[in-house]
Amino acid sequence: MSTPAPQPPATPFEWLGGEDKVRQLVDRFYDLMDLEPAYAELRAAHGSTLQDARDKLFWFLCGWLGGPDHYQSRFGHPRLRMRHLPFSIGILERDQWVACMDQAMGETGVPEALRARLNESFMGTADWMRNRGG
Repeated sequence: MSTPAPQPPATPFEWLGGEDKVRQLVDRFYDLMDLEPAYAELRAAHGSTLQDARDKLFWFLCGWLGGPDHYQSRFGHPRLRMRHLPFSIGILERDQWVACMDQAMGETGVPEALRARLNESFMGTADWMRNRGG
């Protein structure tokens, strides 16, 4: 008799490893954005400091991944598209955001199956955030 395969954790938040791992991912994402020339246009859209963006993405991702709703408890519904309308987001910015997050996931050891699942979701969301062509 064979042993059944272990089931993945109930939420992506648990699968990732909880708040510490989400913080690690977010910090690596913004470190890469700040360091890598390939993400220059994305970095330019974020202003002089990244601390506010780091905190907001961390709070948002915790809830979006199935963990605590830190973002919603502070700011209410995320209204992502509305909150991003002041920023010029085209295909280049979308692609840089997704590539930067994918690199961060790779460098922080996000399990490959979860990374693929998240990449698909991130691309869909990032594409929906575009507010200009090109």
